[in-house]
Amino acid sequence: MTERATGSPETNENDILAAGGTPSGHPLHKVLSFVRRSGRLDTRLQRAWDAFAERYLLDVNAGEGSLDVRSGFVFDQAYVREVWGNDNPLVVEIGSGQGENVVAAAAAHPEVNFLALEVYDPGVAHTLLLAGKQELPNIRVAQVNAPELFKVMADGVAAEVWTFFPDPWPKKKHHKRRIVQEELAGEIRRVLADRGAWRIATDIEDYALHVHEVMDGLEGWRNEGGLTVSLPTGHVGKGNAELAAEMPHADFEESARFDGRVLTNFEKKGLAAGRIIHDFTYRKV
Repeated sequence: MTERATGSPETNENDILAAGGTPSGHPLHKVLSFVRRSGRLDTRLQRAWDAFAERYLLDVNAGEGSLDVRSGFVFDQAYVREVWGNDNPLVVEIGSGQGENVVAAAAAHPEVNFLALEVYDPGVAHTLLLAGKQELPNIRVAQVNAPELFKVMADGVAAEVWTFFPDPWPKKKHHKRRIVQEELAGEIRRVLADRGAWRIATDIEDYALHVHEVMDGLEGWRNEGGLTVSLPTGHVGKGNAELAAEMPHADFEESARFDGRVLTNFEKKGLAAGRIIHDFTYRKV
């Protein structure tokens, strides 16, 4: 989920097992960008789930409680036409959190199809609630591990992918769990239509450096940033972030704030705390 819900920085082997993964010593170990803890729904969210899941929640999972995609499922243009009833451009948000951003975008752009990917029950339920209250026809939700879904998505099926405020995994030993990785970038590029874009935002300086390191030199992508920002050239982790100010800095290109991203309560809190928002636009070339 975006807005610090794509994972927990305090993970362990039991968490991985609970998330449907396998321990790091296991040959089938799969690095996840989140830890799935039990998310009990309050009465209001349970009512929303019961009322709106049939309409908005896609049936793509391998089984009850699984975040993997069922065997043989293909997400192609024919599936989009079947589910959304049209061939409008598709925007996929990785980690929709409480759904504030993707639902607002769907309401503002009825000519665009939206897919919200979220793993946590409360976030899914709240997204269903927001969409259902407005009776939006152009949004759907999938409760799946995003990289698994991208593997079964057809070439060129999406116009844009959004990843706003992913979990920073602040401990250095957990940086490999960050959702922005070269492997996922390859899948996203394949899934994007010609000149499609991956939009990313973070309020964590070290994560911004991570995005640049993964994406700026990656073949098939162009950083369309027009703003120059200065970032430390070394990574810091939880507990020693203050060392960043003493490190050598370098200039990087980033984007102006994406107008299509609403100002959520989470982003407001970050700004109030003095954090700088880093926006990125990477174009498929």
